[in-house]
Amino acid sequence: MTKNLNNLSLASRGIKYKLRISFYLMSVLPLLVSIYLISSYILPKFGLKIDIALAMSVSIFIALIGFFLIKQVIDRILSVTTEAKLIAAGDLNRKVETDELDEVGDLSEALNQLTTRIRSNMDELKGYGEKTSEINLEIQRRVIVLSSLLQVSSLISQGAKLDDILKLTVEKSRLLANSEIAFLLYREEEEKKCFRIKIVDGPNPNFLLGVEVFLQDEIFSKMIKHNNPLLIDKQSKLPEVAKNTLFEKFHLKNILALPVYLRGGVRAILTIGNMKDDFIYRKEDVELLDVFSKQVAIAIENDLLMSKVEKLEIRDALTGLFNLSYIKSRLQEEIKRAVAYQRPCAFIIFDVDHFKKFYDNFGSLNSEAILKKIATLISSSITEVDRVGRTSDDEFAVILPERNKRQAHDIAENIRKKIEFAFREEDEPVKRLTVSAGISENPLDGVTSEELMTVACEALKVSKEEGRNRVVIFRGANK
Repeated sequence: MTKNLNNLSLASRGIKYKLRISFYLMSVLPLLVSIYLISSYILPKFGLKIDIALAMSVSIFIALIGFFLIKQVIDRILSVTTEAKLIAAGDLNRKVETDELDEVGDLSEALNQLTTRIRSNMDELKGYGEKTSEINLEIQRRVIVLSSLLQVSSLISQGAKLDDILKLTVEKSRLLANSEIAFLLYREEEEKKCFRIKIVDGPNPNFLLGVEVFLQDEIFSKMIKHNNPLLIDKQSKLPEVAKNTLFEKFHLKNILALPVYLRGGVRAILTIGNMKDDFIYRKEDVELLDVFSKQVAIAIENDLLMSKVEKLEIRDALTGLFNLSYIKSRLQEEIKRAVAYQRPCAFIIFDVDHFKKFYDNFGSLNSEAILKKIATLISSSITEVDRVGRTSDDEFAVILPERNKRQAHDIAENIRKKIEFAFREEDEPVKRLTVSAGISENPLDGVTSEELMTVACEALKVSKEEGRNRVVIFRGANK
């Protein structure tokens, strides 16, 4: 019985069938007009009005059903068209209702499947886009780190100052792992058990200055002994007491620290950290910080080697005169000899007047040429037993064994006049260079090289204050 009813239902039929039925039903309307004309003008003569009226009513009802069916089909088509336009406009969350199983229903279902597939592809593309963005960010971060390493390596190869290299290394280390602060704990060669913060980079880092770490501290001693990174984050296995201790010392929730080994011992500890919650350090962060720590080790080792080389060298590279290190040691030796034989030993220090102004006007090449010329003039004015050196950029020193202050004054005055004469013909006033000089003597002004050099510098200062281009002998307060 149900099967027969389903056969009679139009819901499961196709549009073609429905339209055909609608056409059949609507064709009744012309028939009704014909019936009306016949019933009004022909059949009344035979007495059949009631039957004709009933037939007309049935025909009109059937025609209305046909109109209703056509309207239903058109409305559904229009509905599908409207939904399709909205989906095409970008609203992929819409869904076409499919109540009836006909061609319109099939079209609606196909459109829904297509929308679902597009939405799934869009979500997949979005996921790929996010992954691509993450990869690009990681690539950019790696490029920045590589660039930083190249900068540090460049400073090392150029022989830059150790503090400048360490400052740049710490600054670049702060770029790792979303770090808010980075610092370097450094142990001087003469200190055996204490590390102090030498360099720090980050916002408001002053609170870390003066912080000390001792080798006997349990956490750091384990890190140094096993050569493992000190890692404190969400997944770290350190006891809470240790975490709290480090938080109180450094004011950081997350810490990554690596020892810097030099000559079999730990010379420094490179550290980064932040205050983020639920933070985890990645393996890549440890590896990159390890690279920076090795750069620090290279920089420190290079600085130590350079210091040794400077101590071994006795000549100034520019002028060929003795350097400061040699002058200090040789002066001390001459003082000892002078004391042993009760003989005098004088010391002179010369400074080029207004040399900075000359350098600013004529550059480094001309300045170097001037220094070489002055060095030659001074060297040609002393004997073989005397020693002359360049002790600073524009500063020269002369050691005069067996000479007292008065004899040293005559020599210094002769050198001053030579230099003044050598430059007096220059066309520009700034090129007419002169020198000022200060003199001290052992044992009247001191019994060590440091004392004699300090006293001579004080006399030189007086020479500058009195107008330059003159020689001053130290006499207590120089009055």
